Amino acid sequence: MSKTKVTLQVISSGILREEVLMLGEAYVKQWKIPVNQPLTLRFGSFKHHVTVVPVPRYDGLRMNHVLARKMGLQSGVTLRAVYKSASHTLCLGPLVGVMISRDRPDTPDKPFGQITLFCKELVDACQAHGAVACFFTPEQILDQYSGVQGWVYANGCWQKATMPIPDVINNRLPSRKIENKPSVQHFMKEVKLRHKTHIFNEKFLDKTEVFDALQPDVQLQKYLPESHLLRSFTTLKTMCARYNTVFLKPARGSLGKGIVRVSKLPDNTYQAMYSTVNGTRRQSFSSLLKLFSSLSGKMKTNSYQIQQGLTLIENEKRPVDFRALVQKNATGKWTITSIVARVASNQHFVSNLARGGTLSTVKEAITSSELSSDSRTDIYVRLQRAALDIARGVETYIPLHFGELGIDLAVDEHGRVWLLEVNSKPSKSDNTPLNESKIRPSVRKMVEYARHLAGF
Repeated sequence: MSKTKVTLQVISSGILREEVLMLGEAYVKQWKIPVNQPLTLRFGSFKHHVTVVPVPRYDGLRMNHVLARKMGLQSGVTLRAVYKSASHTLCLGPLVGVMISRDRPDTPDKPFGQITLFCKELVDACQAHGAVACFFTPEQILDQYSGVQGWVYANGCWQKATMPIPDVINNRLPSRKIENKPSVQHFMKEVKLRHKTHIFNEKFLDKTEVFDALQPDVQLQKYLPESHLLRSFTTLKTMCARYNTVFLKPARGSLGKGIVRVSKLPDNTYQAMYSTVNGTRRQSFSSLLKLFSSLSGKMKTNSYQIQQGLTLIENEKRPVDFRALVQKNATGKWTITSIVARVASNQHFVSNLARGGTLSTVKEAITSSELSSDSRTDIYVRLQRAALDIARGVETYIPLHFGELGIDLAVDEHGRVWLLEVNSKPSKSDNTPLNESKIRPSVRKMVEYARHLAGF
């Protein structure tokens, strides 16, 4: 049977020197590791010169405790191993890092707040694959980018540990303000250069950036509602002349915050509907210019994208849209992990869960809609195709590294699929419920992609 993972046994210095690794003979033969010769041990950015000694009838890896501590490893951890003969390097790992905004050492059972359960799930998925997970904030990056003072899960609890710079880092920073700090940007640039670290989901996307990037592609245009950066009253006037309803969306907004729906009424007045935490607020204006003037304050602090209004399918008169989670898999290809329908609450015209929306299956949403039977045909397949086309488009036209995307799609009354927006930091609880005893496919796929990137 092919051996790809090995269990670590940490030994005291009196028994085993720091420069020596003891490895089961079967592993040594299978991986063709030269014995009693100097080679390089690598774990993340950590490198150390060692000699491998084969041990008959032993099914593990023995390491000096000082060396293990330098690597942030504890006895009993299962590691994947690859020997690269060209560079005489024995690589252990991969070490997968998640960059988060803050931790809470005073609550060690829940140090990452609401995402703690997801972090534990990622730990379990990594262990199943012979990988190691660590979690760190920008403040926990060590001087000269030599490592991170992050968190690991060991011996049944969360612990602080000094770890090397990971092979792969998933940027889960939840705010643009933190992400755009010069120190964070410099860290991401430097570790890619110095340590060949792979960082995916490098940055937030804004709506204008996505639509402008995809628009020139003839194959993607069919998914794109007309959309522009709202720079002037002329743009609003032109769009309102073209469409009875338009949406104004903060270019850098999320969770349905700040969205304004503008509709022209039969008496040539205009109504603005604002999405707020407590529901929808309505305001009427005798002219479009007065409506625009009321928005001028918001536009000074936020860029707005104006978008063609769509007549979405509804469930009991509540708008429905769809969130597709698209992820890179073990071979680096875009795949669909899940597609769920999101139904707006009675108090909102947006379907975000943060605004009281509820989840349903695509089949339930389509069946409950007023679409004709012809329009319902193959909608799930068309949603899949659209999500994959758009993910590939983002990768092609926006020169950044993304490993997963939340793609919001809509289906109109005629069954046509439209793009609403692309989220480069998809929520870890929106699509499928967290389960303390089961690793979700989305988390497994993240680890598989990390292995692919790191060459394991």
